[in-house]
Amino acid sequence: MNSGHFTSFDNHEIFYREWNYQPQQKSIIMIHRGHEHSERLNDIAQSPQFSKYNIFAFDLRGHGHTKTKTSSVFMDYVRDLDSFSKFLYSKYEVKISDIFVVANSIGGVVASAWAHDFAPNISGMALLAPAFRINLIVPLANEMITLGTKLKKGLIIKSYVKSKMLTHDPEQQKAYDTDPLISRSIDAELLINLAKAGKRLVEDAEAIDIPTLILAAEKDHVVFNKDQKIFHDKLDTDLKKYEVLPDFFHGILFDSGREKVYDKIVDFAEKCFNRPPRKNHLSPDPFSVKEYQDLQNNIGNNLNFKLQKLSLGKIGKISNGMAIGLKYGFDSGASLDYVYQNEPKGKFGFGKMMDKNYLNAIGWKGIRIRKQHLLQLLEQKIQILKHQGRAVKILDIAGGTGNYLFDIKERYPEADIVINEFVKSNIDIGEKVIKEKNYQQIRFTNFDCFDPETYKKLDFEPNITIVSGILELFGDNEMASKAIRGIVSIAEKNSYIVYTGQPWHPQLKMIAYVLNNHQNKDWIMRRRSQKELDRIMAFNTVQKDSMLIDDFGIFTVSSGKINVLN
Repeated sequence: MNSGHFTSFDNHEIFYREWNYQPQQKSIIMIHRGHEHSERLNDIAQSPQFSKYNIFAFDLRGHGHTKTKTSSVFMDYVRDLDSFSKFLYSKYEVKISDIFVVANSIGGVVASAWAHDFAPNISGMALLAPAFRINLIVPLANEMITLGTKLKKGLIIKSYVKSKMLTHDPEQQKAYDTDPLISRSIDAELLINLAKAGKRLVEDAEAIDIPTLILAAEKDHVVFNKDQKIFHDKLDTDLKKYEVLPDFFHGILFDSGREKVYDKIVDFAEKCFNRPPRKNHLSPDPFSVKEYQDLQNNIGNNLNFKLQKLSLGKIGKISNGMAIGLKYGFDSGASLDYVYQNEPKGKFGFGKMMDKNYLNAIGWKGIRIRKQHLLQLLEQKIQILKHQGRAVKILDIAGGTGNYLFDIKERYPEADIVINEFVKSNIDIGEKVIKEKNYQQIRFTNFDCFDPETYKKLDFEPNITIVSGILELFGDNEMASKAIRGIVSIAEKNSYIVYTGQPWHPQLKMIAYVLNNHQNKDWIMRRRSQKELDRIMAFNTVQKDSMLIDDFGIFTVSSGKINVLN
């Protein structure tokens, strides 16, 4: 066994272990349950069943030998797992397609969120008693904990889980009770965050197509098995299995008879590793097509939404943000610019208060984070090009009024920027800014980004192309593919694409039934799962290399390589 540290997404150090490493072997990442640490996986990693695999595990932040403090944000643990997979490739040359994940309890939720939100091309995963919904035992415990987090920031609570609830094995009970590295503390805000993530993942499991084994413990007093079964049934893969382990407690990897569990995991992992690679195609996810059709057919348009729409029409105009949305469309460039500014304005005081609530909607919060992430990835790619001594040439295929591109122009005045935009009024706003600021080497064009012929007309060879916010508005994958194909046809060799996605949205129905779009119709969107969006990119030879996501799981910003020369 060897150990070390890797640097995660936020530059914090995370402790990890490695067993059995041999180049060319398949690899298994093991994720420990909450409170525990990777050293407890030593016996499993060294068992004969796992001897032909590279085994990797890390101590979650706030656990074991990882000195980085616990985060209250569940998504940080998912980002750590994604960072770990990239670290394994850079240090050990472990390909993502050669990875299988084994995860227990909270670790199972982390692995599921990685599969859903990041859509990694791993071979498969085994989720052991995944904690999609924790049994808090005390009535209204969730509500009380939520209230506690509002009253006291950084609230820590103690776990009620005893070793005898985890395993029948007396030796394992003693090992758990006497282990100085096991923490009984729980970050209350993280617990609430975890509950929200678990609910989201179970409801949206159809967005996951990774082969999955779920082993449930028959006598699990820590989490509910019902949610695990619902999750399994929804998974979009024909290689999946759900099995209840008779008489097992929650700590499946440490309970009596665990050797049989090892066999089940290895048998399933082998099926996954021997499975032909998934093919890239342009077919939409059936579940999102049905969801879109239901929205079109007004299914779920309840009295609440109808009253919201009525109120918006009657008094919405006293909020500046709502007034802009009503006039130009809530999906318009003008509306987006106002959301980016994030300065509440309105009439009569009450209008300003309405505007503040409007701008604080979870979707608009996510949009502002998306802009930050977009600029972050653009900055990263610009620095790579500059390091290579290449001129920076940026194309945005549907750039609206040019908003964030002016931020780039301020920082990199020598960058050559072309902003294509279909709506003439947006171009007028953007060109006014260019004239006022006297920017050079930046221009607008007025073409249809979904027409492949557009790209020849641009007379431009970009090395960074931005596809931001546009694919979310059009659910047709053939259309989307034409745009990507057009980009690839004119891009420089070894160039980049930066693209946004909206794999999930908690207010999809409200948006459809209350807000109007730029065509003054209901703003109905067919969301794409991250796997579907990445599949369109891969279909057009884009090699995804990075991804950022907000803490809510709503908006993603990804980057990939185009026209790669080996």
